[in-house]
Amino acid sequence: MNKRGNLFIAIGLLFIAAAFGLTAYNFWDNGRAEKAAAGETAVLSEKISEAAEDSLDNFTSDAVPLYVRYPDMEMPTVEINGSGYIGILEIPSLGLKLPVKGDYSLAGLKEAPCRYSGSVYKDNMIICGHNYNSHFGSLKNLEGGAEVSFTDGDGNLFAYQVVDIVQIDGNDVEGMEESSEADSWDMTLFTCTLSGQKRVTVRLERLSKNLETEGNFEIG
Repeated sequence: MNKRGNLFIAIGLLFIAAAFGLTAYNFWDNGRAEKAAAGETAVLSEKISEAAEDSLDNFTSDAVPLYVRYPDMEMPTVEINGSGYIGILEIPSLGLKLPVKGDYSLAGLKEAPCRYSGSVYKDNMIICGHNYNSHFGSLKNLEGGAEVSFTDGDGNLFAYQVVDIVQIDGNDVEGMEESSEADSWDMTLFTCTLSGQKRVTVRLERLSKNLETEGNFEIG
């Protein structure tokens, strides 16, 4: 075999090794992200339960939660390992229960979904998540009508259903943040596609806007 043939073989082996290494890294990274999110969710659930119990101690049938009277208020933050979390997102049909960080950052996305903008109290919150299988990688598999819930740091529960799933250009910030003409969505979830060129975007409609007056502090 000539030198050129040996060179092609060597190059081919390098490509195979690189592909194997990348696959192994992605597998490890997804497992790491899943473990990190599960640990933070467990701690966050406990802290939120404690906050909810404190709220119930002072709850009366005619009480109206503070965020209903002051929707512009900041969402409460729970500190865990130096990071601030604003609540827990659950998507039962995908088997997901994830903590949500209050501030968006690329480093933060390696651990958990992050609030991109908005507030659950103003029905305009956008949550961004990495496309790990254990985070938002399966958003594309959601169907219209699927149920989603969000529990804030005080234990208030907000229920939603999927009303639309679209792909938005990765640079289309306005398209991500815009409201529909009928104002039919109250929360948005998004993640990048495998190519990174598009964003899988899930629009959610809040199901019951009177939960805040029902004293519902249950954590799913």
